[in-house]
Amino acid sequence: MAAGGAAARALARAGHGARAAGSGRPLGPEETLGLLEASVVHQEGALLALNKPPGLPILGPSGELSLTALLPALRRRLGLPAELHVVKAPTRECSGLVLLSGCRRATEQLQQFFSDARRRGQYPATYRAVTVGVPAEAEGEIRVGLRWQQQGDTATVVPVPVPGRRSLARKEVKSTLTRYRVLGAAGGCALLQLQPRTAFPEQLPVHLTLLLCPALGDHEHSSRVGRVLGVPFLLPPEAAPTRTQVLDEELLRRLGLSPRQLRRLPLHLHLQQLVLPQGPLCAPPPPPFLRTLRQLGLPGHQEP
Repeated sequence: MAAGGAAARALARAGHGARAAGSGRPLGPEETLGLLEASVVHQEGALLALNKPPGLPILGPSGELSLTALLPALRRRLGLPAELHVVKAPTRECSGLVLLSGCRRATEQLQQFFSDARRRGQYPATYRAVTVGVPAEAEGEIRVGLRWQQQGDTATVVPVPVPGRRSLARKEVKSTLTRYRVLGAAGGCALLQLQPRTAFPEQLPVHLTLLLCPALGDHEHSSRVGRVLGVPFLLPPEAAPTRTQVLDEELLRRLGLSPRQLRRLPLHLHLQQLVLPQGPLCAPPPPPFLRTLRQLGLPGHQEP
């Protein structure tokens, strides 16, 4: 079931990164609740699915606006009898499907279903991403070890091209796999379909940098892809501190952005489909994502 007109209008009001239109200020609790209420894309029995805007965290420290903190109020607004639990959700900066359940047993069964599907070699989650750069191959797989690494005061996810058996056994490194396919390309950018076989924090943005095609709006990892005379190359994470993504003048012009507006550009990574036991569940990309597709001449911008 796709999101209706009310959800699309609510997402449009959220703009880039769940911010109020025009002012650039973050949405408050009441505005965010209204947005989430209008963004219900599926409700059946104990299951509820939302189409989350980018910029809204699932979990957060006490006092910070997050989906989990808003769930009790959302349940009351929707008139649901039971407490809601998060079954599956994209990360803070991603948009897309959030699967909730009002039954603890159903939550556990669905989480086990997703784990079993990945172990069987299936791909229960499908993402769409707009990338800066076009992969050399039209489709393929990204296989690499990932681990957390402390860099100064922060921890970041870094690739381990050839992880050792001991580090894998000690779970210091996790082998990860993402299948990708180019759905369209124009002007040095691309629309990709991504299907992760494994689950690791920041897996998809990091994998995209290994393709030398960081996601548009990735202000965390895109600095790892450098350019010399227009040719991309990979920088080691320790030599690529986090910074606002750098785009060339032509791409900024096509997106209708100034360099100052770049920091508000949301991550163009959207959880579009989840395969459940009863069938696939889909949610359209948010209006900012669709607007970018239209501006760049990429396919899919006419989705509802």
